[in-house]
Amino acid sequence: MLDLNRLKALHAVHVYGSVGAAADALMVTPSAVSQQIAKLERETGARLVERNGRGVRLTDAAGLLAEHAERILALVETAEADFEALRGQVVGRLNVGAFPTAARGLMPAALAELRERHPDLLLHLYEREPERVVREVARGELDLVIVQDWLNRPMAIPEGLSRKTLLDDVADVAVPADHPLAGSKEIPLSALQGERWISSTPGTICHDWLVFTLRSAEVEPEIACMADEYPTHLALVAAGLGCAIVPRLGRDPVPDNVRFVPLRPGQSRRIYALWRTDAARRPAIRATVDALVRASSRHENAWAVA
Repeated sequence: MLDLNRLKALHAVHVYGSVGAAADALMVTPSAVSQQIAKLERETGARLVERNGRGVRLTDAAGLLAEHAERILALVETAEADFEALRGQVVGRLNVGAFPTAARGLMPAALAELRERHPDLLLHLYEREPERVVREVARGELDLVIVQDWLNRPMAIPEGLSRKTLLDDVADVAVPADHPLAGSKEIPLSALQGERWISSTPGTICHDWLVFTLRSAEVEPEIACMADEYPTHLALVAAGLGCAIVPRLGRDPVPDNVRFVPLRPGQSRRIYALWRTDAARRPAIRATVDALVRASSRHENAWAVA
C-alpha cells in the first residue's frame, strides 16, 4: 500500500521543482524528503528520481505517480474535513500562516483563546510574508492564513479561497519628537516633501506600497534605511534618521521620542483571513476565524478609545 507521507513528498518535489524547495514547503529537512522518496521507490519498485547536475529530476513514472498523488491527497483532505464536520468537534491539526505584524499583534490572543476553549486542537503557527502564505494556502500546505493588502494597492487572491475581513488597520506617519510637524493634528503627504524615509525591503508589499503612495502624492521618496520590522522602523525614526508610515497594529512598543501624525487622506491596510473554500466546513477553521475576529475587535476598540 502506498504511504501518504511518501506520496506527499513526491508531490511536493513535482510541484516545487527541487528537493530543497519541497522540504521548505513541507517544513521538513531536505534529507527527510529524499528518504521518503527513496522508500517510495522501494515500495513501488520504480526509479522515481534521477540526478540532474546538482539537483534531481523526476522520471516519467514519478510524474505519473505525482499526478495520482495530487488527487489522492485532495480526497484525503476532503474526507478529513467531512469527518470533522460530521463530528462537529474542533479537533485535529491546523497549520496557520501569518505575516510578522499579525503574528505578533493578533495570534497570541487568538492562540491562547483556542487553547483554552479547544484543547484537542493542535495549532501550528508559521510567520511568513503575505505573498508566500497565499500560495501555500492555495496549494493546501497551510490551512488558514492571515494576509494584508493596502486599500489603494489590493492583493490578487487566487480562486477557490474564502476570506473574512478582520480589521482595517490605519497607518500614520511617525516622525521624531523634535520634527516641525510632530504636533500637527493632521497633514497631507505633500507636507513631507524632501523627507528621508524608512522603508521595508524592496519587493515586499509594504515597500512597493510606500513608493506608490508617496509618488501618487507627488513626493519622490528618498529611502534612507530599509528594515522589515516596524519596531526597527520606529527605532530608526527615534534616532532621527527619517520618517516612516506605520500601521497601528505594528507600532508597539513606541520609543519615547517618536510622535505619530494622522495623514490626509487617511491610509489603511485591510487584514483578513484566507482559507480554501472546500475546507470551510471544518469546525477548526470556523473556530480559529472566530477567535481572530475577537482578537481584532479588541484592537479596534482600543484605537477608538485612544
